[in-house]
Amino acid sequence: QVQLVESGGGLMQSGGSLKLSCAVSGFTVDYLAIGWFRQAPGKQREGVACIEGSKGSTYYSDSVKGRFTISRDNTLNTVYLQMENMTPDDRAHYFCAADGTLGWGQRRLDVPASYGFWGQGHQVTISK
Repeated sequence: QVQLVESGGGLMQSGGSLKLSCAVSGFTVDYLAIGWFRQAPGKQREGVACIEGSKGSTYYSDSVKGRFTISRDNTLNTVYLQMENMTPDDRAHYFCAADGTLGWGQRRLDVPASYGFWGQGHQVTISK
């Protein structure tokens, strides 16, 4: 059983930076696909970044490309989402998700159901 625990959310001013962490247990991260999703009130869940496989291939949504960076620390079995130049549109509940099936690539950001394991999520609020 894979378990995911997010941390690092909170309140940030527009233009600021925030780093989210997703601690993974039950499986090693370099054999998993790990994705970050977010959901704002009244909106669908949106995939923003994912990292998968031993090579650590990364994929980003257009809305965050160039501002967000997904990375992982295999020693700590943790995946991170570094968020820069944040805007009020980034305000959402952020989740990390994991699955053992690899090879989806960019498409996986559009299919939350392709992930079998989810964390509880952390709220990120952006003040103007």
